[in-house]
Amino acid sequence: MDRTDAISKLTARGEQFELQDITINGNVCKWFVNAPSTLPQMIKESISDQTFYVYKTERYTFNEMYQRASSLAAELIEKYGISPGDRVAIGMRNYPEWPIAFTAITSIGGIVVALNAWWESDELEYGLNHTGTKVAIVDQERLDRIIGNDRLNEMHLISVRSEPEERAQPIEPLLSRKVDMPEVELGPDDDAVILFTSGSTGHPKGSVSTHRNIIAALLSWELDLAVLATIHGGAPKGQSKPHYPDAALLGMPLFHVNGLLAVLLTSFRRKRKTVAMYKWDPNVAVELVEAEKIVSFVGTPAMTGDLMLAAQKQDKDVSSLLAVGGGGSARAESQVKGIDETFKNAKPHTGWGMTETNSIGTSIGGEEYLMRPSSSGRVSAVLELGIVDSDDNFVKAGERGELLVRGTSVIHKYWDRPDSSGDFLEGGWFRTGDIAYLDEDGYLYIVDRLKQIIIRGGENIGCAEVESAMLNDPAIIEVSVYGVADQRLGEDVAATIYVDREVDVDAIRSNLKLKIAGFKIPKHIRVTTEPLVRIASGKIDKKTIQKDHQKLLDLE
Repeated sequence: MDRTDAISKLTARGEQFELQDITINGNVCKWFVNAPSTLPQMIKESISDQTFYVYKTERYTFNEMYQRASSLAAELIEKYGISPGDRVAIGMRNYPEWPIAFTAITSIGGIVVALNAWWESDELEYGLNHTGTKVAIVDQERLDRIIGNDRLNEMHLISVRSEPEERAQPIEPLLSRKVDMPEVELGPDDDAVILFTSGSTGHPKGSVSTHRNIIAALLSWELDLAVLATIHGGAPKGQSKPHYPDAALLGMPLFHVNGLLAVLLTSFRRKRKTVAMYKWDPNVAVELVEAEKIVSFVGTPAMTGDLMLAAQKQDKDVSSLLAVGGGGSARAESQVKGIDETFKNAKPHTGWGMTETNSIGTSIGGEEYLMRPSSSGRVSAVLELGIVDSDDNFVKAGERGELLVRGTSVIHKYWDRPDSSGDFLEGGWFRTGDIAYLDEDGYLYIVDRLKQIIIRGGENIGCAEVESAMLNDPAIIEVSVYGVADQRLGEDVAATIYVDREVDVDAIRSNLKLKIAGFKIPKHIRVTTEPLVRIASGKIDKKTIQKDHQKLLDLE
């Protein structure tokens, strides 16, 4: 049985993954007949006395987390006047309060604004003001950055694991009431979450997902696993029934689409244990795999590479792992094979997806991935892919062009960004900004990028945002920001600056720390006293500048 046959069998009438055609915003999409209609319904179905969230020495059951979320939800309504459609921000490390807050906000119809916890004060200000956030639930690090910003003085603040602060309400008393979750009428196409993604111009964009968008992605992953099991007449290596209770390691931040959907929300669906890390540390990760009998790990290529090397160096039992993978960028072929050899019971897997598609897109794993390590796999059952030329005409298999995607998990808008309307085309198609091709068998290959975005360790960085921050320095006349190769991260941030005086590169980086998050600051800065080269249209010739800089770095 091939993949097409397996999908047809599993999605047929009366089957677990039965699909039906529905119309959303004038476009026909595929929807799972047996899917929960909203995130609150899905989360409520997970309630049990099983262990759900582990953070250091703290352990919580699904029921304990839900009870705390019910209390917080009631307080958000009664004390802060939160109504359906209001935005409530979460900005913190992967503390237990993160999923508690998420559950509370979405259960009462609020929209979760998932703040990038690496942002500095100005970036947090933009995210909060841009979305019209009424309440921000933040930990000590984020609180310090908000308190220090006078332009955020009117915002309601709830503090998590922080020192007393006059302006902020500690969260602990808000979690202690023994109340039922407030009942609020919600629909599947109501907005649920705003995740930020760096665009090719200006500030990060707020990607708005509905309840249906997110649930479609979650069930698509489940269908992909069922397809593999059907093809192989039982579960293949990496997908077999675990010898231990299902458990996932959360090493990615929850403000990232993979951390939120592929780990946390999937854990609600699968009723599995999630072990959260304070921050990524591969040596700690290997210890947790052994101690907590971790079955699944999702991370960027840099993280899976780190985990592989740490497991090779440490004498730890990692045999519980059945799945090691994730997306973000392509893996080196050596890493794909290394994962397969290091984790004896697991197969590597990867896929292509975007924040705008709720991480779902294509997937590939096991023997398929080992045979095609440069491919991102084949498309999900609820999505369609297309490749178009510069005139938006669809091209044949094997021909390169811009990758388009449409389907149930694709967002319908960015928050208050009319300048992005060109990303959404007629017929429900969305421009990805990736240059790609599809082979005759439907396997996707990403080869380049149209949008000026750097993918550093799975984190998207908009070149224009960094350029804008750098041009605030009076010494810099022109700047071009781009990605250069990095063995661990895939890409790192680099820049060429045109100046007419002597400059201190370290001072430039220090000034940038006040404007943008540390991961966006160029690691490599090339200085020139000549104007930057330009193409015939007058635009800066970024590709030539990038190639010249890469050649210099390769010689070092």
